Amino acid sequence: MRDLVAGTGYLGKGQRWVARHGRWWGFGLIPALIALVLYAGALVALAFYAGDLAAWATPFADGWGSPWQGLLRGLFVALLFAGGLLLSVLTFTAVTLLIGDPFYESLSEQVEKGEGGCPPGPGLPLWRELWISLRDSVHVLVRAAGFGLLFFALGFLPVVGQTVVPAIGFCVSGFFLTVELTSVAMQRRGIPVRERLRMLRGRKGLAVGFGTPLVLLFLVPFVAVFLMPGAVAGATLLVRDLTGEDDETGEEAEANGTDGVTAAPSSGPPRARW
Repeated sequence: MRDLVAGTGYLGKGQRWVARHGRWWGFGLIPALIALVLYAGALVALAFYAGDLAAWATPFADGWGSPWQGLLRGLFVALLFAGGLLLSVLTFTAVTLLIGDPFYESLSEQVEKGEGGCPPGPGLPLWRELWISLRDSVHVLVRAAGFGLLFFALGFLPVVGQTVVPAIGFCVSGFFLTVELTSVAMQRRGIPVRERLRMLRGRKGLAVGFGTPLVLLFLVPFVAVFLMPGAVAGATLLVRDLTGEDDETGEEAEANGTDGVTAAPSSGPPRARW
């Protein structure tokens, strides 16, 4: 429960960070706006063709009378669109991070500098970093898609499929969304994707507490665009907790008698650690 609350807290801390640094918030909006246009078109197309897809997927119901055919295909359309929305939440983050890799890398570095120091990074060329990001995102999304198909099938179960299954689905989606958002800070530390998954599985409450509220908020039109910069900032703070760097910074500050206040970067005034 403590990790669950802490994960939600990092989400709030990230949004507060970008609220205090408006220039970086605007900087982080650019790739999210580009991705929004792409996904809006895809979801409109899905809504337009969902009825045809339902008829194609349920040919056995062609001879059914009213209202059973309409109920079955209506349920199929609802589940298909719900699955598309959840998949959009996960892939939106991956695509936005891929489009905005230089943007979010710079934003994440600024957050880390304000928290006591930024790791130097692997020093790879941009094309190599983009390739690693794409490869890792595909690895995560394949796993997430497997769960998505399972939850889609379980959605046909009476009562449970419309109550318990969606709730579990949101939590699982939140976990994978956290994996995606932490990739910026994790990749800077040279942590491979399988190790990231292992680390976050070890603290599922932290990952679910951070990602699940975002999944729910991202379902609201346009909200994802405005929250993405803060989500990246919060994920960076979460990674520092996950790797124990927050504790190390706190111990150093205590030893220096600064009570957790980090030294100011050369480009700005001092700021306190959260």
